[in-house]
Amino acid sequence: MATLRLGDIAPDFTAQTSIGELKFHEWLGDNWGILFSHPADYTPVCTTELGTVAKYSEEFANRNVKVAALSVDGVESHKGWIVDINETQETTVNFPIIADENKRVAELYDMIHPNADNQLTVRSVFIIGPDKKVKLTITYPASTGRNFDELLRVIDSLQLTAYHKVATPANWNQGDDCVIVPAVTNEQIPELFPKGHTEIKPYLRVTPQPNV
Repeated sequence: MATLRLGDIAPDFTAQTSIGELKFHEWLGDNWGILFSHPADYTPVCTTELGTVAKYSEEFANRNVKVAALSVDGVESHKGWIVDINETQETTVNFPIIADENKRVAELYDMIHPNADNQLTVRSVFIIGPDKKVKLTITYPASTGRNFDELLRVIDSLQLTAYHKVATPANWNQGDDCVIVPAVTNEQIPELFPKGHTEIKPYLRVTPQPNV
């Protein structure tokens, strides 16, 4: 299958997970979603990642985001590993870990990269909007743990720019100034951005974040 691209509909699937059967689109509902794969259960980097996601559960909930993990291990393996994650990371895993033993979901989402490993999933990340479309994809090598602060930052940007005619500049964080998209004319700015703006160049116009 071709690689999923931004704007594509995230493939739907039904799978067994650590918390029971999951019908992906139905489970997402009107929420945003993060689907991320890890190479295998009982591995060190993955243990720290899933522990971090559990610790960030309130941050995800505040942003209306549901999170699901996936590997090609089975449900019983996931359940046993969760005990280790909770113990070593001092947290409680409260999100589903998808059991993809037949690699069906991994193939739908192109999570197996043969030149890296032809059996195990790489560290793929998909952020999916309420419209079920793919908003972001990132792929990490097995040796590099993900930065979940960055994923929260991206979600903040995606949710802001979905509803306001702005984009976020380099190294933007929640509360920082934004740039006005080129499609907005100067005549429209007072109505759309009552907090004011600064024109640095005709194509580079900066305004305070409109939704804070």
